[in-house]
Amino acid sequence: MAIMNSTKAINNGGSLKAEAGLWIDHREAVIVVLSKTGEETKRIQSNAETQLRRSGEPSTGRFEYQTVPADDSRQREYTGHLARYYDEIISCLRDAGAVLIFGPGEAKGELKKRFEKDKTGAQTVTMETTDKMTELQIVAHVRHHFCHETASQGV
Repeated sequence: MAIMNSTKAINNGGSLKAEAGLWIDHREAVIVVLSKTGEETKRIQSNAETQLRRSGEPSTGRFEYQTVPADDSRQREYTGHLARYYDEIISCLRDAGAVLIFGPGEAKGELKKRFEKDKTGAQTVTMETTDKMTELQIVAHVRHHFCHETASQGV
């Protein structure tokens, strides 16, 4: 999993409960954490592939199918990637008092279930369905949801 930060100073000093929102699909998540001391935006890539990619020369032999793992092992590997991806996201949101999860597909529901299983997570988890969004649109959506208006940001 690759984590990329674009940070605007945040120091969630212990007792402050931050509010967080994230846009998610199975490929990436964009996390926006809002607190009284600032704002932080993180991008996490899942690196989970739904289809196996072959490397090297294409096989033309009789037993080509043997070079590709069976569907069940591919599915287990994909599920494992997603589990690690969701755990990484949850670890970034442990200190949040409230979390808004939004995005286009099934990933938001899967992540919400993991939040509910993980008793140390956020107190309140809200879910919305949205289309693909730019990072600026995601930040604006999270600010609007939690009523954080920043006059200096022209979003």
